[in-house]
Amino acid sequence: MSRTTWSSSTVPAPPRKDEEERLRELGYQPVLARRMGGFGNFAISFSVISILSGCMTLYGFGMKTGGPAVMLWGWAGVGLFVLCVGLALAEVTSAYPTSGALYYMADRLGGRRWGWYTGWLNLLGLLGAIAGIDYGAALFTGAFLNLRFGFTPTPEKTFLIFLCILLLHALLNLFNVRLVSLLNSISVWWHVAGVSVIVGALAIVPDHHQSVSDVFGSGGYFNATGWDNPLYVTAIGLLLAQYTFSGYDASAHLSEETSNASVTAARGIVRAIWASWIAGFVLLAGLTFAIQDYAGTLDTETGVQPAQIMIDALGESGATALLLVVIVAQLFCGNAETAAASRMVFAFSRDNALPGSALWRKVSSRTQVPVPAVWLSVGLAAAIALPSLYSATAYTAVTAINVIGITPAYAIPIYLRLRAGDRFQPGPWNLGRWSKPIGWIAVLWVAFVTVLFCLPQVSPVTVSSMNYASIALAVVLILATVWWFVARRSYSTPQAYGSDREQAEIAEGIV
Repeated sequence: MSRTTWSSSTVPAPPRKDEEERLRELGYQPVLARRMGGFGNFAISFSVISILSGCMTLYGFGMKTGGPAVMLWGWAGVGLFVLCVGLALAEVTSAYPTSGALYYMADRLGGRRWGWYTGWLNLLGLLGAIAGIDYGAALFTGAFLNLRFGFTPTPEKTFLIFLCILLLHALLNLFNVRLVSLLNSISVWWHVAGVSVIVGALAIVPDHHQSVSDVFGSGGYFNATGWDNPLYVTAIGLLLAQYTFSGYDASAHLSEETSNASVTAARGIVRAIWASWIAGFVLLAGLTFAIQDYAGTLDTETGVQPAQIMIDALGESGATALLLVVIVAQLFCGNAETAAASRMVFAFSRDNALPGSALWRKVSSRTQVPVPAVWLSVGLAAAIALPSLYSATAYTAVTAINVIGITPAYAIPIYLRLRAGDRFQPGPWNLGRWSKPIGWIAVLWVAFVTVLFCLPQVSPVTVSSMNYASIALAVVLILATVWWFVARRSYSTPQAYGSDREQAEIAEGIV
């Protein structure tokens, strides 16, 4: 079928077109190789969401901000709202399947400034995601080396591991997209098998498990934030789930390299979310029920709480093996995110939005990969994570940067699609009569979490414990505004046939 089952018969699906023809209609000459299938497109978003990365790296944060009850109930609730965001975003992706993705959608539906700011927010979120994912992998690698070889993971050593991981991901992404697609396909099965093995081992081996009340009930609430208000603590604790449920726009960013992208990229977004929602809940429950000593796990010398859960439940040998499973999954995740971010850099440079755009939009004639964009992506990710050398709380700030950068960028094209009304021409995958209610739920949810994750996470607020995500967001918006006045004459997406953007700008009184 060429349309989602959510569609209504009142919204006719347009006839399917060749994707290269559709791309030309949107104003772009195809230069990337369309070598990715539907499963590969789903796999890249599933790999970027990576429950074995997000759930694991922020598990310790979740233990402090509300504990097991907030982690499990929060996962269920956040996942439902994120599914609404994904459904609404998939509908717009079907109409505009380009590497620029979010900012191109915003540009077409709202005008140049909407596209400009959406692009900068999207870029901030993607780079923050690379930093967060690969630094998390470095933390777990340090814990693995500590168990296996007695390695002491100091901040300096952890950062060096992080740089090596970034280099690995850059090199892997210099090959053609078929390798990226293959690795993402392997990643899907690795995640499924990994969750099954971890949860199975933690369910069968330990003699003791937490009670249902200590996981889902009042006994599962724990607060080590310094804040007294349980509602505030619970809200902050939602960061674990919201951080993990990000990056599914990767399917949209790889749409110019995907066959039948108007359908498969939209499906890839939605399938990645609901598959991660189910598997993530199983993983969090398996970890939480297996906690042997809550206080000891929280204050673990490894610095990685899931590692301590595995050590207490399975012994060092079993924990070492499972940590290796998690690390490989995190490496798959970081590699997929690097691919998505580099395509965003390429597309944004193609429209002259970045300083030095002429360099960053270059594509290798041999591999048809935007090589300079790959190197820029990992370089900026390294810079974002640099404060982790000096602040113990910097990592949670990096993850918050990812959330408050990329999540608003999801909502902007959804909001503009709602504002456009009948002017929006849906693609072959659409929500029909459900478009407006799901769209407004998505927009309101994003507004809520954006404010939420700019708030301080620890009390008292000091220089070292401050949530710098809000500052990062402000800096990016200021830089984007300043650069707008420099580059506004050169920045432009190409005029599509029957341009929606012209109509949007006329409606806004810009033209």
